[in-house]
Amino acid sequence: MSSNYSDAKSPWNSITGPNLGYVMEMYDLYQESPELLDPEFAELFRQYGPPIDVTPRAAAPAQTAAAGVETNKFGKVLAAIQLAEAIRAHGHLASDIYPLKDQPKDTSRLELSAYGLTEQDLKEVPVSLLLSEAPANITNGLEAISYLKSLYTDKVAFEFSHIVQLQERNWIQEKIESGEFKPSLDADKKKEILDLLTRVEGFEKFLHRTFVGQKRFSIEGVDTLVVLMDELVRLSETKGTEKIMIGMAHRGRLNVLTHILHKPYDMMFAGFAHVPDETFLPEDNSVQITKGWFGDVKYHMGAAYTSPKGTNIKLAYNPSHLEIVSPVVAGQTRAAQEMTDAAGVAAMDPKKAYAILVHGDAAFPGQGVVTETLNYSRIRGFQTGGSIHVIANNLIGFTTEQYDSRSTHYSSDPAKGFEVPVIHVNGDDPEAVVAVARFAFEYREKFGKDILIDLIGYRRYGHNEMDEPLVTNPLMYHGIHQHPTVRELYGKQLASEQVLSEEQVKELDAETQKEMQAAYDKVKENKSDDKHEITIPEAVQNGYPEVPTGVDKDVLVKLNEDLLTWPSDFSAFGKLARILKRREDPFNGKGKIDWAHAETLAFGAILQDGNPIRLTGQDAQRGTFAHRHLVLHDEKTGEELVPLHHISDAKASFVVYNSPLTESAVLGFEYGYNVENNKALVIWEAQYGDFANMAQMMFDQFISAGRSKWGQKSGLVMLLPHGFEGQGPEHSSARLERHLQMAAENNWTVANLSSAANYFHILRRQAKMLEEESIRPLIIVSPKSLLRHPLVGADVEDLTQGHFQTVLEQPGMGTKEKKVERILFASGKMAIDLAERVKDGKGFDWAHIVRVEQLYPFPTEKIQAIVDRYPNAKELAWVQEEPQNMGSWTFAEPYLREIAGDKDVAYYGRVKRSSPAEGDGESHKVEQARILDAALTK
Repeated sequence: MSSNYSDAKSPWNSITGPNLGYVMEMYDLYQESPELLDPEFAELFRQYGPPIDVTPRAAAPAQTAAAGVETNKFGKVLAAIQLAEAIRAHGHLASDIYPLKDQPKDTSRLELSAYGLTEQDLKEVPVSLLLSEAPANITNGLEAISYLKSLYTDKVAFEFSHIVQLQERNWIQEKIESGEFKPSLDADKKKEILDLLTRVEGFEKFLHRTFVGQKRFSIEGVDTLVVLMDELVRLSETKGTEKIMIGMAHRGRLNVLTHILHKPYDMMFAGFAHVPDETFLPEDNSVQITKGWFGDVKYHMGAAYTSPKGTNIKLAYNPSHLEIVSPVVAGQTRAAQEMTDAAGVAAMDPKKAYAILVHGDAAFPGQGVVTETLNYSRIRGFQTGGSIHVIANNLIGFTTEQYDSRSTHYSSDPAKGFEVPVIHVNGDDPEAVVAVARFAFEYREKFGKDILIDLIGYRRYGHNEMDEPLVTNPLMYHGIHQHPTVRELYGKQLASEQVLSEEQVKELDAETQKEMQAAYDKVKENKSDDKHEITIPEAVQNGYPEVPTGVDKDVLVKLNEDLLTWPSDFSAFGKLARILKRREDPFNGKGKIDWAHAETLAFGAILQDGNPIRLTGQDAQRGTFAHRHLVLHDEKTGEELVPLHHISDAKASFVVYNSPLTESAVLGFEYGYNVENNKALVIWEAQYGDFANMAQMMFDQFISAGRSKWGQKSGLVMLLPHGFEGQGPEHSSARLERHLQMAAENNWTVANLSSAANYFHILRRQAKMLEEESIRPLIIVSPKSLLRHPLVGADVEDLTQGHFQTVLEQPGMGTKEKKVERILFASGKMAIDLAERVKDGKGFDWAHIVRVEQLYPFPTEKIQAIVDRYPNAKELAWVQEEPQNMGSWTFAEPYLREIAGDKDVAYYGRVKRSSPAEGDGESHKVEQARILDAALTK
């Protein structure tokens, strides 16, 4: 048998750790019964000998150690290696991570007997086979196993074996096993932690005592969440991080506002005492808040704080929908990382900003938006270089126990599918929490990936302070009532370590309570009987002015040339190239500018004005209906070309990303991006308009009401393809009625356009208003079949002059004013269907057609002026394709009745339905024809 151990081609050269142990076991079997081995494996042993390199010059530590193992002990060595790996992979199941100690520990995988080992067996195993870098005091395998258990079953537990990248796993393992993970804290640091815990607990105690029965959603039980965040802020300041974005639900929010955002005590107490809190803002402007005129409860409010070292910390405003804020904060973070003031793709620096996303233990596995957001972590259009996720783990959801809450062992388990390392930490150990914060921050800095901290505590009171949890969860709450607070535990620890005396620990609490009482006394001095009046800001009330949005013809010609000039070595798909080249025709007096062409020209002009553009959506680059083609692909190489990156005089970035198959999280992301970068024209396009159903919460809680609740401005644009073409209920309606139902206080613009020129102008208008006080979101129920319709197309002159028109009159109609008896109002596709029927208007002297392009704010004055021109009009009629209980009729009817005076108001459309559209194309055609016949019959 060969014993060519030093052969450079030996397969054993690169094998170490558990793999080496496995090969050693196979060699043991080979010596006893070679016929039981796979023939190829047996041939390797025959050719290369045992997996032990005894040559001193090349021997790795594990290989050298293995050389000293007697052949008949290979099985025991393998078992020891398996035990060590089990501790690393499953030690978390036996760890001390539950403050209430009410969860069973599973040590079955860590018992020596499970591997057929004795302590004596382990003593004979070389340390280097179990630990790559063992401390000097570890001298044998038994001590190595004990050391590993001390690391992996303590008050911090790790899950990282699911990570694919070996480099990451090795880095994490080395951090843990080298002892680097738990740095020792000096006395000053320990005093700082106790002081912070005293303030965290003292704040809650003061509120509980002073404002009896008021909801505050106390942090008590996971107090060390503030310690964790505080440490992350300190590390960020050291690294020069510009912005930290925090997203969290209501539990603990007031404490985070107070001790991380440094909102003063008196300002916080003013909110409870119903005293205007602006009086108590710090004079140095370090704390900034915004408010809407309608307001929100205090535990939904956010703030921003700029630290003395210049780091800006933002706590996002959040409704009661728990995890829904996560993608919003991710979008804000991406915006904070990007530089958008130059042409091309926005330059991104993930070190400039990062997100801390605080989750609930019931909500993290329960709400799908969490998974949607986790999926963004490594997607090019949405990644942020890693978020630090924290589960503020109360071990309960409202009154729901874990066994009714999830199917996973830990609430954190969904993150493992995205290769996110998970660290569980006992919330009653503040020093362990500090160590975990440092570890998470360093991991994010090094690998640019998400990491999750499962901060395990409890909830001292019920879901809110008026609940009695003993009613539904008696066992848990009998234990909680007997459990000391983390501040009490840590105070005793520091006293036992002689860092502070017991008297000093008590004095710290007393001094904190005095400080808070003084702040509250100050608030009481400012109390008055003045009633708060709801006043909408004048800029919002006034709405948009008429903004000139035309672009000089010479500029459009050059822009169009730039868009159609590609590098000589770029091979676009032939058929597409010919289609796009036809965009030269309108500038040569042939044909019209269609919808997508008008959009691209608008984008180019907006970039030349200096506003960056970000467009996302499922298949947004091409467009769902193969109409857009903002990104071209080389037919031979697959290389991408974005013509808008190469136009003359562009002063801002342009990106268009195909988004993951998600609606709620992506719309929240884009809303957050726009809130943070108010100069950017941010557009989300639904694949079909009804896909907005999946994002309804974003419309309800953020986009429609964010300004009135929180003073949060947004100019986000949403394109929702809409139109009834016989494609069934799910691909017809953008649920226009829902957006109109929420329309009030100039909160957004809702448009259903029938003109490519008007689309050009409304985009230009929105871009021009972005940084104005009157800015508001824009919803466009965009077309499908009309994308290439000749009656929708524009002439070049339509783009060179004028502005967005809220109302358009049908050409050729209404010319004989005294003959008009019926005025028909329609929008979008129905307006074009009517136009096709009447053609040039001959034979329809008795009627006029008005296209209502902007549905909200409803253009009452302009419609009134049109109606006033027709003295003999007897009927104002609304024509729509949607069922009567949907679409825009129920919204428009009150306006029309007010305008009509003594004239009749009629409706032409489908009857009320439970489903938006017919499932059969032929039925659709019949019904559509009936509506048109009725509307156009005298």
